[in-house]
Amino acid sequence: MLTKNRKVEIVNKFGKNDADTGSTEVQVALLSERIKSLTEHLRSQPKDFSSRRGLLKLVGQRRNFMSYLKKRNIDSHGDLSKQLKIRVK
Repeated sequence: MLTKNRKVEIVNKFGKNDADTGSTEVQVALLSERIKSLTEHLRSQPKDFSSRRGLLKLVGQRRNFMSYLKKRNIDSHGDLSKQLKIRVK
């Protein structure tokens, strides 16, 4: 579960300033955190198919953001994928 304190930490770490919640880097980091929590949930609840569908949608959103970032700023794309330990094609 993504708590408010954890969200603020992520925004401070990846954002350009404290109020920067809309930049691509912050959105990818927030999606990655939600993906991690859903993955842990699905390890304990393997038959939860609605959560699995939500997880796949989040992974697709993150993939789209990463491809956008790769087109716009290749250096930021590489740094972000290393920091979040995301495999990219």
